[in-house]
Amino acid sequence: MLAVVVTGKGRFEVRDIAMPSLNAGEVLVRIKYAALCYRDLLQLRGYYPRMRYPVVLGHEAVGVVEESRDPRFSRGDRVVPILHSIDGTCDMCLKGEEVYCRNRLSFGEEVDGFFAEYARVTGNSLVKVPDWVSDELAVLTPCVLAMLYRGFRRINLNMGETVLVTGASGGVGVHAVQLARAMGARVIAVTRSEVKAKVLGKFADDVIVGSGFSEEVKRRFNGGVDVVVEAVGTPTIGESIRSLRAGGRLLLIGNVNPDETYQLRLGYAILKDIMILGNAAANRSDVVSVFGIVKVRPIEPVVAAKYPLREFAEALRMLESGSRIGKVLLVP
Repeated sequence: MLAVVVTGKGRFEVRDIAMPSLNAGEVLVRIKYAALCYRDLLQLRGYYPRMRYPVVLGHEAVGVVEESRDPRFSRGDRVVPILHSIDGTCDMCLKGEEVYCRNRLSFGEEVDGFFAEYARVTGNSLVKVPDWVSDELAVLTPCVLAMLYRGFRRINLNMGETVLVTGASGGVGVHAVQLARAMGARVIAVTRSEVKAKVLGKFADDVIVGSGFSEEVKRRFNGGVDVVVEAVGTPTIGESIRSLRAGGRLLLIGNVNPDETYQLRLGYAILKDIMILGNAAANRSDVVSVFGIVKVRPIEPVVAAKYPLREFAEALRMLESGSRIGKVLLVP
């Protein structure tokens, strides 16, 4: 079968590999779509020290069960994986907190991922996709929508609150805007592009263009917003913190440049009484909850482009491009 195999730091090959064989409790999934994530780019650049080589890249996918050695799944079931291969038996898994599984292994990093025609997945890491969810929406649910949902749940997002999203045209940002609105928030999208602002106006209540946005936010929104979704990291986090009202919360989900640091003034954070919460993944229950939300409050999957698996290098260049809006998908 064809797969994208990372052979070392900065090196990958699109080549044929052996079909995986199943052990008890595992499922063979035929991949319909896989999605690129900025994490894939950072992994290729060597920022993930647990990367093993060679490994099939990719942690976002939707597919159909071809063969199952897990009684919970049958041939023909449409499924999505969460971000980790989990044991399903540790104390964290039994609490429903699979993101903290004591023995978790990350897909596309420590175990083979989903940039391939087929993938072997433990049934513990799969969620069935209901009929009302399209493949394009399903593929971005665990890593994007469900991750965001878990973050909003952890910071106690309330209906009627104001949420600001940085990097709002990216694959995470444009869907953060939509999910926050679906959960009853007023949403401000931030972008540096006038062209992208016109597209974001379809999804957000307000759009602010520019990198120095905090003064405008405080002037227009009663001294600051309740919540910021920080999807960019060091380039915008200072403005994001200054955009919060007293007692506001910052949900930190992205950092495009791991080489940069941000110097946080602790006194400012203490006296302003703000919360900063990092969030990286989702539990299976979060995926199920998002599927329930989109049944009554539809979310549009925003796809910048689709590429066949053999054109992974071109897809990667699209991911790096500043001109795209939304997610980049691979079609095995």
